[in-house]
Amino acid sequence: MSTPDLNLLVTLDVLLAEGSVARAAKRLRLSPSAMSRALARLRETTGDPLLVRAGRGLVPTPRALELREQVSQLVQDAEAVLRPVEKLNLDQLVRTFTLRTSEGFVESFGAQLIARVGEQAPGVRLRFVQKPDKDSTPLRDGSVDLETGVVGKDYGPEVRTQALFRDRFIGVVRMGHPLSQGAITPARYAAGRHIYVSRRGLDKGPIDEALKPLGLAREVVTIVAGFSTALALARATDLIASVPERHTANLRVGMHSFVLPLAIPTFTVSMLWHPRVDADLAHRWLRGCLREVCAQQCSDLSVDASAVED
Repeated sequence: MSTPDLNLLVTLDVLLAEGSVARAAKRLRLSPSAMSRALARLRETTGDPLLVRAGRGLVPTPRALELREQVSQLVQDAEAVLRPVEKLNLDQLVRTFTLRTSEGFVESFGAQLIARVGEQAPGVRLRFVQKPDKDSTPLRDGSVDLETGVVGKDYGPEVRTQALFRDRFIGVVRMGHPLSQGAITPARYAAGRHIYVSRRGLDKGPIDEALKPLGLAREVVTIVAGFSTALALARATDLIASVPERHTANLRVGMHSFVLPLAIPTFTVSMLWHPRVDADLAHRWLRGCLREVCAQQCSDLSVDASAVED
């Protein structure tokens, strides 16, 4: 079996990205005729026309569309292997990182992360954006550098992950609420009026499933899209909010929190990134900052378990 010309991968990557022989030739600093010959070799090697005439332009074939992301990743990986390892100079680093974070994360961890980053790399700016879903496209296309959340099946299989901390749901009410006094039993908890948090507009979740075997059901009087909204309502009413403990630490100041008297599984919050930035020294440094901030903050958070009654 003949050894393939791996230089063709770079040519194929540029051709598929540009969709034009002329633009690809300009980008690779080749003549249009040389690029046309390279396309002919690629067609012969792959057994597919790859780019076909459509009016005055070229359009990719189904095989080309299938190869585009794979080839791009191969070229990026090869460049990363051949790129010399450099020492990161944080004092001179000027860069904006975009972080897509789960609800409540910025309120609980943002200030400490900004302070740590600013102290080590004054030229770095953090841009936090909302996370409406678990689509990993923003990580793939580079519009998001780093993400936090619970890893699910919606994320692409290539996405890298690392656990940051474990979290659990707790109950939160205003000070002076009946549930701020005495032991919290499942019956007392279920008898209250509740706020349910759902980005997708659902009206039931794990808490309701945990109440079923006990013959209990809670009354959900309002559904909101975020934990901060739920806590704002609970602070001003007699409604009960059930929210993640660590994600909402700063949002719950001045309120009464209690452990749920139910067998609700804990969950792991992770950071996620695309493998194309895995070896990037600045990105590695940012991931380290995030890990350290979460570890420090979570070691100080707790809820008084004496509020639970078996």
